[in-house]
Amino acid sequence: VLDHAVKESVKELKEELEDGDIIIVNVPHIAGTHLNDVVLIQPIFYKGELIGYSANKGHWSEIGGMRFGSWTTDSIEIFQEGLQIPPIKLFKRGKPNRDIIEMIRSNSRLPDQTLGDMEAQVASLKIGVKRVIELIEKYGISIYREACRKAVEDSYRYVMLKLRSLPHGEFTAYDYIDDDGITDESLYVKVSVRITDEEFYVDFTDSAPQAKGPINSPLPGTIGAVRIVYTSIIDPHYPYMNYGFIKPLRVCAPEGTVFNPTKGAPVATFWEAMLYASDLVWKALAPYISDRLPAGHFLTVGATILGGRDKRTGEPFAIVEPQPGGWGAASYRDGVNALVCVGDGETYASSIEVLERRYPVLVERYTLNIEGGSGHGKFRGGYGIIKDYRVLTDEVFFTISFGRSKYPPWGVRKGSNGTPCKFIIRK
Repeated sequence: VLDHAVKESVKELKEELEDGDIIIVNVPHIAGTHLNDVVLIQPIFYKGELIGYSANKGHWSEIGGMRFGSWTTDSIEIFQEGLQIPPIKLFKRGKPNRDIIEMIRSNSRLPDQTLGDMEAQVASLKIGVKRVIELIEKYGISIYREACRKAVEDSYRYVMLKLRSLPHGEFTAYDYIDDDGITDESLYVKVSVRITDEEFYVDFTDSAPQAKGPINSPLPGTIGAVRIVYTSIIDPHYPYMNYGFIKPLRVCAPEGTVFNPTKGAPVATFWEAMLYASDLVWKALAPYISDRLPAGHFLTVGATILGGRDKRTGEPFAIVEPQPGGWGAASYRDGVNALVCVGDGETYASSIEVLERRYPVLVERYTLNIEGGSGHGKFRGGYGIIKDYRVLTDEVFFTISFGRSKYPPWGVRKGSNGTPCKFIIRK
């Protein structure tokens, strides 16, 4: 989502950019996801001329709101979910804006951890700027610009060739999101994918209106989710993931729908809808592009927050982690076991040893879920996991968001569906 975040942040910023400035933003209609995901942007100047941007996005584990960890399953407006930051300058001419930093500190339950995340992102931006300047000083500004232009042009030509090799026509799929965290009502979602020689067009027009609860996916996140499957179909290993590569892709998601909520809508668990944007395109095309797209997978971040106060130290703690699950079989192999879901590839299943050393928990069981055996199919789907925690402190908060509990992963070409996700709390 960073291309959208950079363009919109620069457009909405109230001040002129100068060398050494860093913009911060986390509002979802710009940053693309939820308030925990903070985008930092540093303009790159060479001899006084703006030539580009260094940008990154990082998940801050605590940024205020009504729940520990800053995402919640029961918010009904974004104001309950944490601190909103429109595009403003975190740094001015290389100097930190202490007022902004203190505001962030005052709105976080874990200020040292939050500001540590911020400082890591700042360091990353500066490395990006440094590397670009080194390239320009080595090869010259004209060659640098020509290389950028050529990379975009070459990517576009390559994608157009790949597009013409795909099956053409209109492909549709529908499904249901379990619920929105507030009511038990499921949400109908649908996609229509049209592939031609010139275009890869994805339309979510017939999908449900935006939800009352926080599962809504901001439009940049929806587009990013579609790009994942688009990339896997075109070429997941292509080295230049730039504007030329995505130029033929168009995504339509009307405002006010679960894939493009209006400003102010709750989005804390946005992934519950965003993942369906990937999955619907995947489901529509899997029967026709089976060499690239396997059967459906467990399709949930399985996001869990276990937080509170550690009685050993008296200090607050928060474990924020995804849970892995099973991926569907391909036309030529079994499915992958215990892998995080689509779109969550920058995270890892937590180390048991690290969890038990740092936090007041004991992981009593962590194993592949082979209890149900395998369904009908030439190749079996991947196994999910069983993970049992025992909490070793008294004051604890637990938040969890699991999808695919009512509607299991889908099979392809008469293969069986997968099994649903579930969790159990014992007091």
